[in-house]
Order: sequence, then C-alpha cells, then structure tokens
Amino acid sequence: MNSAPHPKENFNSDLIYQKAILGSVSRTFALTIPLLPPAIEVVIGNTYLLCRIVDTIEDAAELSPTEKQSLSKLFLEAVLGMIPVEAFVSPCLDALKDHSNIDELDLIAHTPTVLRILHTFPDIDQTAISRCVSIMSDGMSHFHSRQTQAGLKDIAEFEQYCYVVAGVVGELLTSIFSNYSIGFAKQIKGHEQLAIAFGQALQMTNILKDSPEDRARGVSWKPASMSQGNLLNIAHEKLQDSMSYILLIPSNEVGMRRFCFLAFGLAVMTLEKIAAKKEFSNKSEVKLSRNTVWLFYAFTKIAASNPLLMKAFFYLTSKQLRKLSTKNP
Repeated sequence: MNSAPHPKENFNSDLIYQKAILGSVSRTFALTIPLLPPAIEVVIGNTYLLCRIVDTIEDAAELSPTEKQSLSKLFLEAVLGMIPVEAFVSPCLDALKDHSNIDELDLIAHTPTVLRILHTFPDIDQTAISRCVSIMSDGMSHFHSRQTQAGLKDIAEFEQYCYVVAGVVGELLTSIFSNYSIGFAKQIKGHEQLAIAFGQALQMTNILKDSPEDRARGVSWKPASMSQGNLLNIAHEKLQDSMSYILLIPSNEVGMRRFCFLAFGLAVMTLEKIAAKKEFSNKSEVKLSRNTVWLFYAFTKIAASNPLLMKAFFYLTSKQLRKLSTKNP
C-alpha cells in the first residue's frame, strides 16, 4: 500500500509548479524574480501569481464589469480564507471557458497550490501580501465600471489606477525587502513614496506599450485629453524617483538591486522607443528584442553594485525622454 506523500514532498511539488507557471505567464518576471535572494524569491514569485490572477480577471474582454467585480470579490475572499478556494475556482473557470490564454487558465485552476505556498510564509509577509491583493482587487473592481474608449477622467484618476495596479506592489516589495534586510529598512525610512513611483513607472510603461491593443478592444487607461508627450513626461519623472528608490537598496544586497534595476532598465528602454515614435499601431513596434533584454540582463551583473554605472545607463538611455521633458515642462 502506498503511503501518503510527505508534507515536504507536497511543498516541493507546489514550488516546482510555481516556478514553471511563472515562466509560462510572464517571461519578464521569470527573468527578474530568480535574481532575488532565495529567502524572498519564493515570496515575490507567489505574490506575482496572485496579482496575475486578479489581472487575468481584469483583462478578460469576454467578461462584463459586473462579472469581473463578482469574481474579484470571490478571489479576495479565498485569499483571506473567508470562503473555500473552490468557491472561487469553479465559477471563475466557468466564466472564462472561452479565454484564449491556457496558461492563465491553468494558473487559476491551481489557485489552491498558490495559496498553500502563501500560507507557509511568516505572518508578517502574509499580512503584507494580503494587504496588496486586497487593495489591488478592490481597486480594479472600482475601475471595472470605468473602462471606456475615452480613457480615465484626469491625471489624478490615472495615477490612482496606476497605484492600485502597481504602486501598491512597490509598497509590498518595500515591506518584504525591509523584513529581509535591516539595512534597507533603515535606508527607506521617510522615502516610502519612492516605492509607489517605482511601481507606477512600470505600470505607465505597460499602459503606453499596450495602448494600441487596448484601443482595439474599446478601452483606454490613459487620461482623456492628455497628450502622449505629457504622459511620457510623467513616466520619466516616476523613473527618476525609481532610480532613487533602487539606490536606497544597500549595495551588498545585489540580488534585490538587480531585480529592481532589470525591471527599471527594461521600462526605460521601452519608453525611449515609444518617445522616439510619433505613433505606433502595434506593441511589437516598441517591443525590446530578446537580444537587447539578454544584453541588459548581463549588464545588470556589473552595474547593480555600481551607482555611477546605473546613473550613466539611465542618462544615456533616456535622451528622447529628456528632450520631451524640455518641450513639456
């Protein structure tokens, strides 16, 4: 008679699944997350997957705003342990039966696996993750009914959207990093706003890059009646704050620095390509080549522990963005 698997074997197979699905649902994060120290790599990877489930619901063109709100609520209740996880998984898979991304469907089917891993983390990390998922889930529910072709009402609403989708992730990173590194916890004190700007800069990059596809499905996350130039200017300011954020990570925490600097650098280079074009009709026109990504990945090994090299990269790779800043002060 076979004996039941040892809890450790179960946990290891859960971790194998987490690593595999991360590579399937996000090429970028599958590249950046393994750079982190092992103690927090699993935590950040798990959080990304939870956020990706919220994101999948948000981006599902086949769902109405009401259906999205209902599923987001169920997901949050499952994460917080208020309902059995199956009470979310079954209706969500049913609602997304025509969804074309099979990896995202697989992730939703494995929500129990993702939550099992979550519940192995220290309470302090679980609390930070629950806060992040709550703000993101509630925030996206709030914006579901605001999806229009015209775009968001104004810059304040745009910044709020970028906060609930990504700024809050910057706050979460800061909490996890601070729990892990006393040096970082000391450095970041009084500069917590920079973490929000870091998340928002990455989100603004995605919004600008994905705008042709969003427009094709009748949605815009840009502020109505704001020019591309002004938007790029705001994103550039957020990138400047992001650079300051990265430099607050102690130089001996190379993994944390590389993780942030890699995401930052890819955003800078993408925004620079967008700034160099008056307009583009497909995100493939501003997508970075695989070669560029790997070259920059290699560069982060040298640059992450050298503030001068990081600043030089930012300065030299943002010529078009700086030019726009002088035109749209």
